[in-house]
Amino acid sequence: MSYNDPRLGRMARRAGSKSGLVYEELRSAIISLKLEPGAQIDKAEICSRLEVSRQPLSEALARLSEERLVSVEPQKGTYVTRIRMSDVVEAAFVREALEVATVRRIAPDIDDETLDRLKLIVDYQTAAAAARDIEEFYLLDMRFHSTLIERLAFRRVAEGVESARAQTERIRRLLLPTPRRNPETIAEHNVILAELAERNATGTAEAMRAHLVNGLKHLREFAAERPDLFEP
Repeated sequence: MSYNDPRLGRMARRAGSKSGLVYEELRSAIISLKLEPGAQIDKAEICSRLEVSRQPLSEALARLSEERLVSVEPQKGTYVTRIRMSDVVEAAFVREALEVATVRRIAPDIDDETLDRLKLIVDYQTAAAAARDIEEFYLLDMRFHSTLIERLAFRRVAEGVESARAQTERIRRLLLPTPRRNPETIAEHNVILAELAERNATGTAEAMRAHLVNGLKHLREFAAERPDLFEP
């Protein structure tokens, strides 16, 4: 499978760091499943499309390999890694630690503007679920969590959550069409929002923990149903 986004060539010409651009675009393609687990990376096509040499591509692939998003098989090629459930569990642990601590910290003095923004996001999520707009629902889900992280305004926390997200988001996207999970997500977001509105640090932290734990439970169930997408 090749990555065929015609916008990339135009973006590459404007980029200050070619290896950085290649990294960001390939990482996005892997996380969004445009490049599926097990897909071979077509290096020649990517270089041609992005108008870059092999050097920036090699640097980008090295970074992706460190994140366990691609693997190099000598004499065969470079492939998008299949999802490792052990990586997903570890990443979920990191997200839980950081996001529970985040809401506990911001809850006591959260401002009304942020609460209004979160409520609007949940309202839009409800509409997206009703319209079966899976992509919009997913983007709004990310926005709900990123709004909380932005309110904390700790750069390294944001970077830690983003790094962990790389391991959880591929399987979460695969899970999105599941009819039951999306209404549960909306209900759980509403509980978090209600606790935040009360400025209840403990209640908000418990609601966030329950939300993330329940999400991991569904990820495990999906992995059992689709073992072909996962490494043994």
